[in-house]
Amino acid sequence: MDQIIIIGAFIFVVAVLMTMVGKGGGNFYVVILVMAGIPMHQAATTGQFILFAASIAAMVIFQKNKSVSWSLALLIGSTTSLAALGGGYFSHLFSGFMLKLIFAFMLFAAGAVMLVPVKKKEENLKDRFGTIKIKSNGEIYGVNLWIALPVTILTGVGSGMVGVSGGSFLVPLMVIACGIPMHTAVGTASTLIAATAFMGFFGHAIQGDFNPSWAIPLAIITIAGGVIGGRFALKTKPKSLKRLFAYTNWLAAVFMVINAFHA
Repeated sequence: MDQIIIIGAFIFVVAVLMTMVGKGGGNFYVVILVMAGIPMHQAATTGQFILFAASIAAMVIFQKNKSVSWSLALLIGSTTSLAALGGGYFSHLFSGFMLKLIFAFMLFAAGAVMLVPVKKKEENLKDRFGTIKIKSNGEIYGVNLWIALPVTILTGVGSGMVGVSGGSFLVPLMVIACGIPMHTAVGTASTLIAATAFMGFFGHAIQGDFNPSWAIPLAIITIAGGVIGGRFALKTKPKSLKRLFAYTNWLAAVFMVINAFHA
């Protein structure tokens, strides 16, 4: 009982922080569970389950605030999923060491671009070939597909290569390439992460790796973390969210480099 309370405390903190910046945090969940002595297959299954719970809770909060763009979620979700398939297929061309370095570079780059000031463009939103309109919180934004789609494909390929859902890259993709406000990017990312986590959980669960005695209590904790993290995100200035996003990405990049050279 004491062990699950301690694990729950760590997972709660991760859920709040990762929800605030629109990341999944599934890699953190799995590491915590494995360090607690849970077998890897059960840890992966539980991690996907609680990630799904936290993302759904956050999505509800963001949706109530009209900070979820479903059209953008469909566009990016379908494109990154197909690109990730290709990235996963060709990942065998790189060694494990190289994949870790590629992942670290992607994390560092995604954090760096979030600190680049982005001025709101006063665009004439007439219908133009290659541009779609995205409505968010009462405002309409023009997304240039000539920029957004290539960046989306590269993001999906990179995520598929290193075996992650792409939560660390979805937010910068939407903010920088699509010109979407930070709060909407975080809210929309929660829907994409929830979908990916559910599919991952389902794949693990049908193999018999689901342990409800661990997963359900921890899911309740992450739901609370997702709700609190979502509310904090909506009350936090976009500039502060961007800094938090960048710093957590850089921290993860450092850990990945250390792991690559000490594996």
